[in-house]
Parts: sequence; structure tokens; C-alpha cells
Amino acid sequence: MRLRLPVPLRWADLDAYGHVNNVEMLRVLEEARIAAFWRHEADAPTWPTAVLDAGPTAATHTFVAAMEIEYLAPLGYHRDPVTVEMWIGNLGGASIDVCYEVTRGDAAARTVFARARTTIVLVDAATGRPRRITAQERAAWEPYLGEPVALRRRR
Repeated sequence: MRLRLPVPLRWADLDAYGHVNNVEMLRVLEEARIAAFWRHEADAPTWPTAVLDAGPTAATHTFVAAMEIEYLAPLGYHRDPVTVEMWIGNLGGASIDVCYEVTRGDAAARTVFARARTTIVLVDAATGRPRRITAQERAAWEPYLGEPVALRRRR
């Protein structure tokens, strides 16, 4: 199963060629990832996977250990948000691989602009050391476990 999160683009995300800059594409992925995995205020809508406390005072910090992205088509500016499809490609002991496809359109006319993978390590804020994924986190994330994203240039 995949999460499908809408992420709006900003005019400032464009480069001189009129499409979303490669660095800004990472921001799009980050926005989706934070929405999907971090808890929000009690009255804010949330995703079933949003089980991590957010912010610098949280007991757990999330560190990006690795990031890989493959650009498939230029993404121009549109007022409607892009859809970031997300799933878990690997659920380890203290880390998860978050997989993404940045898309626009319905099933009949779906365009994939980028595919990516981020390895996130859960770190105990008090010790600075990786910590194990809890049973609650594992239960929230397991329904979204699937095949890792297929990147063409994988070694």
C-alpha cells in the first residue's frame, strides 16, 4: 500500500529552464516525509504513519543516512500540487528506507517525474545513538512495506 500526499509547488522552486530545480525536488520529498511520519497538533489532520514526535525537543531524532534520487521528466510549475507516493522499502531494526514517486495525473495519464529512496535512522536524542523501532511504529509502518523503489542506475 502507498501513501499519496499532495505537495504544493512554489514559483521559487523553478530554475532558469522553467522546471523544478533538482535541489527543490528534495524539499518536495522532505515535505511529504515530514507530513507522513511526524505527529502534528492534536487538531491537525494526520496520516496513520505519523507516529514520531517532531521537533528538536523530541525524544527521538530522525537522521537522513542516505538519499538517492532519479529524475525521469522535467516538472514544470502548476498551481495544483504534485502527488508524492510513498511506501517503506525496508523496515530495519533502527532504520527505514522511505521510497517515493513524484507524480501528476490519474491512473490513465499518470506521469512519474522522479523516483527516490531515503534511509532514515531513528536516534535517541539523549544518547545520540540509534534506537530500535518500537512495536507501535512497526505496526503503523508495516502496512506500507513493499518492494524497494527500482532505480535504473543502482549499483
